[in-house]
Amino acid sequence: MKKTLQYLFEGNTLTREEAKQILLKVGKGIHSEAEFASFLTVFKMRPLASEELAGFRDAMAELSIIVDLSEYNAIDVVGTGGDGKNTFNISTLSAIIIAGADVNVTKHGNYAASSTSGSSNVLEYLGYKFSNDINKLKSDLDKGNFCFLHAPLFHPAMKYIAPVRRALKFPTFFNILGPMINPSSPKYQLLGVNNELNFNHYKNVYKTLDVNFMIVLSMDGYDEVSLTADTHFASDNREANLSPGDFGFEKIQPEKLFGGDSVEDAAKIFISVLEGNGTTEQNNVVMANAALGLSIFQPEKDLLECVAIAKESLESKSALKKFKAIIE
Repeated sequence: MKKTLQYLFEGNTLTREEAKQILLKVGKGIHSEAEFASFLTVFKMRPLASEELAGFRDAMAELSIIVDLSEYNAIDVVGTGGDGKNTFNISTLSAIIIAGADVNVTKHGNYAASSTSGSSNVLEYLGYKFSNDINKLKSDLDKGNFCFLHAPLFHPAMKYIAPVRRALKFPTFFNILGPMINPSSPKYQLLGVNNELNFNHYKNVYKTLDVNFMIVLSMDGYDEVSLTADTHFASDNREANLSPGDFGFEKIQPEKLFGGDSVEDAAKIFISVLEGNGTTEQNNVVMANAALGLSIFQPEKDLLECVAIAKESLESKSALKKFKAIIE
């Protein structure tokens, strides 16, 4: 680590393999907390390179508890968070709507870092039981086309990493690694980021992976399709912008996406939307994100067809039935 730090202090960057090897050692407890803190600090002093991020992703993927759910041919819908918008749980609801359309979802997530309620917070509150038992995960997929991979149960390396992150009290590259390290390695992924720098990092990394992906960035800084502005996206074959009108929806005001002041507030919104009592804005934004996920999975369908499928899943209560099937 001493040699690596000196190399980095001189302004050099790591190759993908070098980044992977150093983080593998960190994740196995080989380096001290002080050394690791110095290492993380380097990437606050200068921009992270996409090659470095790719190497860190490779290391965390190798250190994960892997669950083989490939037979389910699933998708993940996940954002990096950190946009400071405190929205309701749009990605998680979108995932349930996708499940309601009989598409399997293996969602990876965690407790909130910057918002009131992350995916783990709201699902736990509503009675979903976290597990890394593959039989339980398969049972959830069989019953509800959805299972949730609560990150702390799948990333044992975090016992060496988390204390240093907590002590430093500033965001590190781990804040954007989470969506990249789903331990079930789904072949379809809809990924949201909250700024252009991370958008380009994700695009560069995902072009090297065997994944059907789409990366989205709302032009006003949301890490998902917000319908409050146009959305910039990149997939494995194109890059462009989408307006709210492209989904068949009106532009909405940011305050309409507020997630409340507590996990209880977020859970009430979550159930309200699934039960058919969501506001027009809440319904539209979750259908828009679900539609994009469906468009990755079913590229032969155009966006408005996918919106119609998402709408049917929500309004027929299919999404609600799938959700109830996995709640104990």
